[in-house]
Amino acid sequence: MMSGLNYYLFLIVSIIMVLPGCGNHYEKKYTSPDGSISFEIEYEKEPLSFSVTSDGQSVVERSPLEISIDEKLLTENVKLVGLEMETFEETYERMGSHLNAVNHYNNFKLELETEDMGAFFLEVRIFDNAAAFRFILPGEEGSERIPDETTSFTIPKGSMVWYHDLHMHYESVHDKAVVSEVPVEAWMAPPVTYQLPNEAGYAAVTEANLKNYSGMAFQMEEQNKIKMRLAHHQPTSYPYELRYSEEDVKRLAQPASIEGTITTPWRVLIIGKDLNSIVNNDVVHHLNPSPDNNLFPEGFRTSWIKPGRAVWKYLDGGGDGSLETMKKFTDQAAELGFEHNILEGFWRNWTDNEIKELVAYGNERGVGTWLWKHSNTLQNEADRLAFFDHARELGIAGVKLDFFDHEAKEVIDLYQDILRETAERKLLVNFHGANKPTGESRTWPNELTREAIRGMEASKLEDRATHNTTVPFTRFLAGHAEYTPLHFGERRKNTTWAHQVASGAIMNSPLLTYAANPENILENPAVDLIKKIPSIWDETIVLPPSEIGELAVFARRSGNEWFLAIMNGTEAKKLEIPLTFLSRQNLKGLIAKDDPENDAAVIMEEGNFGPNDTLIINLNAGGGFVARFSE
Repeated sequence: MMSGLNYYLFLIVSIIMVLPGCGNHYEKKYTSPDGSISFEIEYEKEPLSFSVTSDGQSVVERSPLEISIDEKLLTENVKLVGLEMETFEETYERMGSHLNAVNHYNNFKLELETEDMGAFFLEVRIFDNAAAFRFILPGEEGSERIPDETTSFTIPKGSMVWYHDLHMHYESVHDKAVVSEVPVEAWMAPPVTYQLPNEAGYAAVTEANLKNYSGMAFQMEEQNKIKMRLAHHQPTSYPYELRYSEEDVKRLAQPASIEGTITTPWRVLIIGKDLNSIVNNDVVHHLNPSPDNNLFPEGFRTSWIKPGRAVWKYLDGGGDGSLETMKKFTDQAAELGFEHNILEGFWRNWTDNEIKELVAYGNERGVGTWLWKHSNTLQNEADRLAFFDHARELGIAGVKLDFFDHEAKEVIDLYQDILRETAERKLLVNFHGANKPTGESRTWPNELTREAIRGMEASKLEDRATHNTTVPFTRFLAGHAEYTPLHFGERRKNTTWAHQVASGAIMNSPLLTYAANPENILENPAVDLIKKIPSIWDETIVLPPSEIGELAVFARRSGNEWFLAIMNGTEAKKLEIPLTFLSRQNLKGLIAKDDPENDAAVIMEEGNFGPNDTLIINLNAGGGFVARFSE
């Protein structure tokens, strides 16, 4: 266990003040520490605008930077009157695709001035694999103003874009299109991933450190532009309209005012030469503050922060919602080596003594107990704190909070209140019916996951193979997702059992909730392999020939063990995968692969493997493959 003092493994900070030059003329191009990423602004012509390049390749073409206050645009007729530069580097640990995150950037804080609106700041932060910016609008305490942003990102012509609409909020299926063919006014939920023309690399646009503000999405404009739209402009999602009143819908459609200084979330551009680069990009987490040492003295290693796997009685039968049934689920979780048991709303029919009995039963077996709760019961602070206090008194490990389904500032404020209040009570959190993550789990490691994805609950998703090979390179770029993978029944649609096993190793979530009834997992031939799949990883390598919507090939390390997990799209494939990522020869391999005659079966094999070996893998349409290599 690390102490709070050495939680940050390495830290260097240097600050340089760039003073006004002759005639107050400043450079317009700002670069990353290694010089590969350039962020250029234009402030002498109308309007204030920016562009981004990577190794000379255009990633965002000239685009307007637009923010307004009380419906008056600030970013026109501006002068650059001051500039500060900061260089920063640190290495810290995080839960996710890999353990160590290196946060190294150049930060440029530009002071801008308008004749009638005073001074404000544009802060630009450039990494070797990303660029981000935000506005800071000074304001007096007690004064309230309404911000709005309509900044656009002009995507290079010929780029291929993956996006989904807002009808189901963040639980929709991605479309794929050349950017010029995306319908004008189409809604696009972040992250929006795109492949640059001529296979020049990938980029994705999203936001980070969303708090005291409303969330943003995009709407397609003409000329390859996607425009930012804050929550009050966005169409209300079907899930929100279904569960909330007409008055709620109208209230959250109003723009939100902010008191005092306004600091927008970071607008983030993830950049990489290949899929491995964007999957391993930590910029969304970098742009959030480190955790409070008083609440999390060991960061995510603080003793009560317990990532792990969970059983869940909801999608795959398993009896009624009785105490005896959930004791059985706890027993099965312990047999699988899983750390958590999530109770849906049926727990509300139980007495406190019954809940305490299950909690004690689980604790004896190393299985924590979670309770589900509708977020509409948590709007009032007194009610919310009463529930959290009661959960703590009952010995509950975590709370699964559902049905937010909106990104209005009021809802974002609720997320922040919940994260702080649960952390103070040492409760873990799983947000369902949620918006995309924006790196909150770095500041609040008690957030183990959030949904914001069309997962296994979507029973009518027919082409699950294409969806599953898309989201690792789109939605998961924003952070963890509660997909609830692994189902051996009809819900798997056009995927095989081996594909389903692989989904547990690829669908990244520090709380890895399995959809399958644990009894069905225990009876599956791949059970010994499933038991060993962890919920967090030390290292991830996305291997060729991975392709968005076609194939996901992930090599992942946990400790001294490596896993090779593959999910295939709709076309059968034959792959040759070199095992060069392995550390030494004669590692024991346990393999689960497709049965060519039966999608509802899996073939298990064993063998010895090393870095000089190459696997020949035949994948069914919608097929999969998983191998564990251990000493």
